[in-house]
Amino acid sequence: MILRKAAVAGRFYPSTTQPLLDEITGYVGSPQPQIPACGIMVPHAGYVYSGHVAGAVYSRIVLPDRVIILCPNHTGLGAPLAIMSAGQWETPLGKVEIDADLAKSLMKHCHLLSEDSEAHKFEHSLEVQLPFLQYLKPGFKFVPITIGSSGFASLERLGKGIAALLAERDEEILLIASSDMNHYESDEVTRAKDKLAIDCILALDPKGLYDTIKSNSISMCGFGPAIAMLYGIQSGAALKAELIKYATSGDINQDRREVVGYAGIAISAA
Repeated sequence: MILRKAAVAGRFYPSTTQPLLDEITGYVGSPQPQIPACGIMVPHAGYVYSGHVAGAVYSRIVLPDRVIILCPNHTGLGAPLAIMSAGQWETPLGKVEIDADLAKSLMKHCHLLSEDSEAHKFEHSLEVQLPFLQYLKPGFKFVPITIGSSGFASLERLGKGIAALLAERDEEILLIASSDMNHYESDEVTRAKDKLAIDCILALDPKGLYDTIKSNSISMCGFGPAIAMLYGIQSGAALKAELIKYATSGDINQDRREVVGYAGIAISAA
């Protein structure tokens, strides 16, 4: 069995159990009214910068037993659309099982997906989501997918493959898109650019998001996961999207000259 060891523990989040639990508890905060979400978008920077945004989203949603996590490929390793369909991932909070049944079914619906653990080996953007899920939903299973492709057609096909899978399954399965927003411009510019992208997501408009990203040079690293997620949840039911929290790295370190934006969004039945 493949065991994917934690790659960024001690850098993006604490490497030992109790300090990690303490941080997550702080980011999740007190109990909130919960949304039965079908899709969410959460950031993936170091917890000190974006953990409060991710925690605000995770604390507001009803977490099912099965999730599909879509993340960008920052390393350049592996296949353009890479899935792992078996094995476990390890964090300081223990091991998490890959949902082999769900992964193999998804591969039948989307032939662009390649079995490839190399693409996941050092990728941080999915790994940092797992401790939140382990804390809030012990025993959950997940399907990991890295997205290194930036072509709209492949993102649309992946999303529609996910939608077809969800349509044949009469159960709750959450789609998680891992993404930070605009990178390394001023706080003012980043907030303006991020609003353009966020408005497209709130409008549930994946093609509009793609066009907006390209035409406005928005360096949103996880636009691919967000687009695939938006297509994946569109089953014909009426949906609504809510911006739960937005921040930039400047809110933490007070350096407003070059920031990264972080948005937490939940999508549920209208």
